[in-house]
Parts: sequence; structure tokens; C-alpha cells
Amino acid sequence: MKQSNQAYLYGIGAICLWSTVATAFKLALAHFSPLQLVFVATITSIFALSMILLAQRKLHLIKAQFKAKPLFYLQTGLLNPFLYYLVLFKAYDLLPAQQALSLNYTWAILLPLLSVPLLSQKLRKSDITAAIVAYFGVFVIATQGNLTSFSFESGTGVILALTSTILWSLYWIVNTKDKGDPVVSLLLSFLVGFPFILVTLLWTQELPSWNPQAFAAGIYVGLFEMGVTFVLWLVALKKAERTASISTLVFMSPVMSIGFIALILHEQIAKSTYIGLALILTALALQQLLPLLNRLRGKAASESV
Repeated sequence: MKQSNQAYLYGIGAICLWSTVATAFKLALAHFSPLQLVFVATITSIFALSMILLAQRKLHLIKAQFKAKPLFYLQTGLLNPFLYYLVLFKAYDLLPAQQALSLNYTWAILLPLLSVPLLSQKLRKSDITAAIVAYFGVFVIATQGNLTSFSFESGTGVILALTSTILWSLYWIVNTKDKGDPVVSLLLSFLVGFPFILVTLLWTQELPSWNPQAFAAGIYVGLFEMGVTFVLWLVALKKAERTASISTLVFMSPVMSIGFIALILHEQIAKSTYIGLALILTALALQQLLPLLNRLRGKAASESV
């Protein structure tokens, strides 16, 4: 099989798995607190990533990468998994899955905006246009289409969902400084973040009690939100002839997620969710397409001179 075809298989596999995790979040949160779910999922992910590195014969890199930049991994571990997933799962706990899912997808719009002050990157007109369209979609979802009432089902949930996009964007911005093996780096983040999760859990709550359904959902989240799926996506990007062709598969994920939420959780998908999500996806498309169109126009103009 050609590498490009393999890239699509890995990419589609990753997208299909990521599309199920919003449903798994809600199923697990019916039995666990958000912090307990972070605890179970993080342990699962640490085990899964360790097995992957063992198979790749890369376990020896863990010590070397950590010794090179311990403070770096302290930063990433605090952001992900500790803060990001705690905030995200609390948002899912307070909001319908369809709302939390849609709001969380705006992180890709926020990332280039935060990169301006933090990475000294230039702000493009396409980023501003995309942000305006996307956050109008956020407002439609948050108000459930009642744009003049300013009535939110859970204002705290909306704030937490949007805060999760800040934390996730900061995690990727911090990771731009990482030159190590990405799977090793992810495992190190989880290893460093886990003690903070454990201490916070023991200090404020209690270890989760045994419940087969709950643990199955938590393990699923650890495997297919945090661990294995990340590796599948990395392999897809590595095998792809053009990264952009694989990256566009991401647009499938929220649409498929809504389908799983309706089918398994039996949430009635509101019209405002469809409209808001369509606006967010349109914003993501504009963010990618407008710079390309500008480059093509510039190229055509230079060739005509």
C-alpha cells in the first residue's frame, strides 16, 4: 500500500476514535467526578504510551529528554493533563455534550491569536475574520439561538469550555519549543502532571470506587482521547505526502461526534448547535483558505507583470 494511502487510513482511524470521546466523557462523568475521570484516564494513557514506546524501543529516551528540560515538562504537565482535562471535563459535566464539544473546537481559532503576543507572529486578516465568525457561532450555541436574551444554560460551563481552549492553545504554543520525540514528550507531560492530579484528588475528594461501566469509559478516554489516537495521528502526518491533505480530515470529527452524541446519549441536537457548529467549521475553513487564496492572487499578479 502506498504511504499516502496508509496516511489516510491512520488519519481516518484517528478521527473516528476522536469522534467518539465526547460521548465517552459524558458516560464516564455519570459515575466519576471530573477529577476522578482525569485520574483514571491519565493512568490509562501513561500505561498505553509506555507500551508504545517499549514496542518502539524508545523507553531510554524518557530519562534523557526529562534531564535536558525538566522545567519544560513541568509546564506541559501542569497544562496537560492536569489543568486542561480538569477544566474540559468540568465543562462537559455542566453542559450538554453537543455544546461543550462545539465550544472546545474553537481552540484552533484561538491558537494563532495567542501566537501573536507569545510567539511574536504576525496577525493575519484571515485570523481576525475566522475569529469573528467562530465566536459568533460560540454565541449562538451558548445562548441556544436566543441572541437577544443573553440567557445561558450554564454560564460557568460556557466559561470553562472556552477556558479549556486557552489552556490547550497554551500547551501547543509551549510545545513549539520541544525538539524531542513527540510521544516521549507526551508521556513525560503525563508522568509529571500525574502527581498533581493524585494529590489534588486525595486532598479534595477520594479515589474512585469500583464500577465496571465507569472504569470502562474512563479507560476508553485514556486510550482514545489522550494516548493511542495521538500516536495514530502522528503516524498519519509522517506518512502523508502533504500535511494539509490529512489536516482537513479534522473537519469530519465534530460532525461525526454530534452523530454519536445523538445516537448513544440520546441528546436532541438543537438547531442552534447545528448553526453554531457550522459557523465554527466555516471559520476554520476560512482560516486555512484565505491565506492560500491571497498567495495565489499574489503569484498570479507577479506572473502577469
